[in-house]
Amino acid sequence: MPVIVDQHMRERIVHKTDAFPITFFEDELSELPDREGPLHWHPYFEIARAASGTLDYQVGREHILLHAGDSVFVNSNLLHGVRQVAGDAPDPMPIMVFSGALIAPETSAIHQKYIAPIAECGCLPFVVFRRQDDRCGQVHRLLDEIFHCLRQRPACYELTVQRGLNRLFEYLFHHFDALPKFQSTRVQLRTQVRVQKMLAYIYAHYPEPVTFADIAAAASVSRSEAARCFAEYMDCSPVNALIRYRLQTAHRMLHDTSLTVQEIGLACGFHSTSYFSRQFRQLYGCTPGQIRNLGK
Repeated sequence: MPVIVDQHMRERIVHKTDAFPITFFEDELSELPDREGPLHWHPYFEIARAASGTLDYQVGREHILLHAGDSVFVNSNLLHGVRQVAGDAPDPMPIMVFSGALIAPETSAIHQKYIAPIAECGCLPFVVFRRQDDRCGQVHRLLDEIFHCLRQRPACYELTVQRGLNRLFEYLFHHFDALPKFQSTRVQLRTQVRVQKMLAYIYAHYPEPVTFADIAAAASVSRSEAARCFAEYMDCSPVNALIRYRLQTAHRMLHDTSLTVQEIGLACGFHSTSYFSRQFRQLYGCTPGQIRNLGK
């Protein structure tokens, strides 16, 4: 699924209705090349669970290994992404993305007292709930019920989901002092904002001719500072991040469209079919034509 950003350079999550602002995803990894999703962000809370395999969930600069049954709560407006690192089949990985307004209106006393302090807490980027941790039993039961309701949609499921999220935030509020905290420095926060701006430029302009200088200019930084930011968050250069996103998009288009390999390469910013095929083989171990013929 392509990453779509708005004018504020955040991923745009389209909820089915603003009156019930929650979106449920499942089996996303089966559609992603190498079972890996690009770093992205949005102004909502996110909860994901490893269902059968092992996931490397990146939040900011931190990498969390999630084993089958483990779940992670990701706070709003943080860079995050996921990669499956173990498991024969793609992990179904149920995910819910929701607004705090689902629990209570933003102007309400409940939102101001219980939701906003979590959303605005810079030292709480994520919370991990381990399946083997007995102290998290209440949370796992809540998430089991919420994911079931979002998947099956039985009668009154909206009430059950809202009630479950209310109880989850009640748990976070009561255990807040005991939750692991991560103190981000001013430099780290500034670096994340710069990476977000540069990634937003890449996601919006990847079909066009894009230079290293263009990417750096999106965050109003020098090329050396852009390189430092990407090395810190993505372990690659800005140009390599651009090429990788182009290839990930091309991989999806080989599945989802009937365009020729040459047309897909051009649509993804590769103006040489041979260069496109060479880069594609280097990343995926086969050519674009082989991917299409094998129906991967």
